[in-house]
Amino acid sequence: MKPSRPLYEREPELAAAAEAVEALCGAQAVGGLLVFSGEAGIGKTALLAEIQALAADRCTVWSARGGETVTSVPFHVVRQLLQPAFDQFPADETRALFGDWYEITAPALGLAEPSGSQPDPQGVRDGLDFVVARLASRLSHRPLLLVVDDAHWADGESLAWLASFTARLGELPVLVVQAHRPQELAERNANYAADRDAERHPDGHTALVRVALRALTPDATAELVRAALGEHADDPFCREVWAVTGGNPYEAVELVAKVQDRELPPVEESAGTLRELGASARGSGLVARLERLGTNANRFAWAAAVLGTDISQELAATLAGMSPAEAADCTARLRDARIVSGFDPLEFVHPLIATAVYRSIPPATRTAMHGRAAWAITRAGLGAAAASRHLLEVHPDDDQELVAQLREAASQHLAVGAPEAARRCLERALEEPPRPQARAALLYELGCATLLSSPPTTVRHLRAALDMPGLDDGLRVDATFRLAAALAHNNQLRDAALALAAEAARTAPGPGLMRLQAAHFLWEGMQATETDGPTRSRRLARNADHLKGRDNAERALLTLRAFDAMLRGENAQLVVDLCERALIDGSPARGLGWTDSEWGFELPTMVGIAYAFTDQLDRAESLFGEAVRAFEISGWSGAHLAFAHTLLGLVHRRRGRLAEAEGFLREGLRLADRVGSGLPVHWDATCLLIDTLIARGRTVEAREIADRYSFGAPYPSAMVLPDAPCVRGRLLLAEGRTKEAVAELEAAGAALEPRERFNGVWAPWAGDLARALADDDPVRAAQLATRARVHAERFGTDTAIGEALRCVSLFAPPEEATHLLAESVRHLEKTSSAYEHALARVEYGIAISSHRELSRAQKQAMACGAEGLAARAQRARASIRSSE
Repeated sequence: MKPSRPLYEREPELAAAAEAVEALCGAQAVGGLLVFSGEAGIGKTALLAEIQALAADRCTVWSARGGETVTSVPFHVVRQLLQPAFDQFPADETRALFGDWYEITAPALGLAEPSGSQPDPQGVRDGLDFVVARLASRLSHRPLLLVVDDAHWADGESLAWLASFTARLGELPVLVVQAHRPQELAERNANYAADRDAERHPDGHTALVRVALRALTPDATAELVRAALGEHADDPFCREVWAVTGGNPYEAVELVAKVQDRELPPVEESAGTLRELGASARGSGLVARLERLGTNANRFAWAAAVLGTDISQELAATLAGMSPAEAADCTARLRDARIVSGFDPLEFVHPLIATAVYRSIPPATRTAMHGRAAWAITRAGLGAAAASRHLLEVHPDDDQELVAQLREAASQHLAVGAPEAARRCLERALEEPPRPQARAALLYELGCATLLSSPPTTVRHLRAALDMPGLDDGLRVDATFRLAAALAHNNQLRDAALALAAEAARTAPGPGLMRLQAAHFLWEGMQATETDGPTRSRRLARNADHLKGRDNAERALLTLRAFDAMLRGENAQLVVDLCERALIDGSPARGLGWTDSEWGFELPTMVGIAYAFTDQLDRAESLFGEAVRAFEISGWSGAHLAFAHTLLGLVHRRRGRLAEAEGFLREGLRLADRVGSGLPVHWDATCLLIDTLIARGRTVEAREIADRYSFGAPYPSAMVLPDAPCVRGRLLLAEGRTKEAVAELEAAGAALEPRERFNGVWAPWAGDLARALADDDPVRAAQLATRARVHAERFGTDTAIGEALRCVSLFAPPEEATHLLAESVRHLEKTSSAYEHALARVEYGIAISSHRELSRAQKQAMACGAEGLAARAQRARASIRSSE
């Protein structure tokens, strides 16, 4: 295609774009990411315009542009990209396009008012992914091209979405073309494509292409000059244009335009004036040129620079304090001077001009103009969030109305899934400062705003709020509860428990005190190590055993008691009874649900886990299925959804559906990896996945997962699901590293026994240690197995008893061992623990040399996905046939 405007020395860039567009529009409709980088004025915007023209006849093209003064406006770039697309649809069709993501994501795009609980930013991003994918599918006849200019000035929320969305473009018929200044983007720590190597689709097409734009050569600069000034422009003149501009296309075009304005002949004799003319195109020279246009034009340009992008002529006139007629006159003069373009809205001709004008405004005047802009936006009814970017620039002045506006803006930002924008508003409000009696409440709001994004920041602000007067009793309880949650998420469980105990000591009896006590029991019990676990357990039993579950405080204590009793291996029927009292008709009570913020998701999690380890797997699966649905509906698709998948993986592991368990656990890790690294859910999912892979006989893969996620000491301060040292010991045994396994399992037992945590299904250290010691110390091994049997019979589930009997059989005479294995099979066949049942049946078949039993066991193992166990059964069958 013939270029719509001259582009010099951009043939490789245009070829890369043409190839990407061709792949997008081809039979396979392959998407990708095309990234152009270069310094200011290097021609990125002109190149993007040419690419849009190149694709216009074949693609649906949507574009957006970042702006230096609007980086604090959440979803600014995303809204530019997507809002126009929805203008063509009626409201009901727009809602249908979003599907279940409407209430989560539409508010971020300004298409709906926020409703419901505060969305997780990851959920908002996932909703954006969904709706863009739906739009791309609808537009398959004209594939979707998204163009983002000046990405280094995109807001953080848009950059975060672009980072996650472009990582999966290989799955979608969408091409994203993005341009940025590398230095500025690196300074924002947001160069989302820089750390990714070139990626290819299976068909060999490159999915990610990065191109660094270079300055024009002297020859290309001469061609540009002669195209504008005529072929008579001589070589010395053209060479001087290149020397003055450094081959920067924007500066070269501007300099040539100045030459035309001055009617200078393009010959060597004029070359001496080029440096002076070049200076007028940027920095102080541009400012001087602007001032020559007159006071009104200068003031109007300042107003436009403060407003930034999509400049409303009416709003700029208000800000500049002039009539519509005066504003129109100023606009015409600025347009003639190539400073602005367009009509309404206006735009600066180039970001370099916008930056120079903005920075030329005297600081005090600039601050005052931001304040007036905020007033004008508020007066226009656009809301506190729209005004907040200007309020952030106003100097602190003890203005309580401004504090209130910033708090309202923060609330609006949180409601659309932009906690970082909320944090900026609240931190600025603190600087104003607020009245002393309001400061604690503001710190509380700030702590809540950063809970998902930065637990250490939450801890700092909530502690500060609690250390000063101003919080009423209800807010103090809630602040302490959230402080403890933040400390726990920051791997500081002991500090969480201490903070709760200290606040409980000063809280009067009532629901608030019970909430604090329940949270205290929670974080004390969740610690990986504890000084006096039995005393805490007895105290919890005294507080909870008599409760009926009449309110949420009672239900919380019953939940904690049930979980603790399960870990201790108390009678399983007692555990189930406690769980039932903690629920209403089998589900969490209102206020104790998966997304209710007052108590947190930990409590329904504990009920489900207690069910999972008491052979109540249907109930556990029902609860964890509710968790997935609740988190998806609320847009909590970060760590919360990762944990819900992990919990479903636990249920499938307990059921012996090992392939399904592996799928859920790998998905849990994938979701967790999007959020960060080293999170509590990483430990749980990794631990369960390693255990599942060992059961499947894939020890090498289990080791790879362990190494990838640094599974081993030092363990986190919170307990891991199931007990992490036990699973690591099991992995070492599977690898044949018996001595190391013994040390790990000994340490696990030494940590668990003093706390009286005897559940051998949750923490099977005793059985595995007995097997490890069977050859070298059979007497002690037998003692361990016998003690584990006692604890299993006290617990009373068929899974626990069956597993314990299987272990004891190792140390019994042959006839007794056969009987014990038969009993193990009898117990396990009554459970849903299909893998443990298959394992016991294999060992029973080997003990009685039964080809029939082993055949049955082999089929069971294959049904479980336990390929290693099935192979063992097959070898045993072959051995029996051989001996016969």
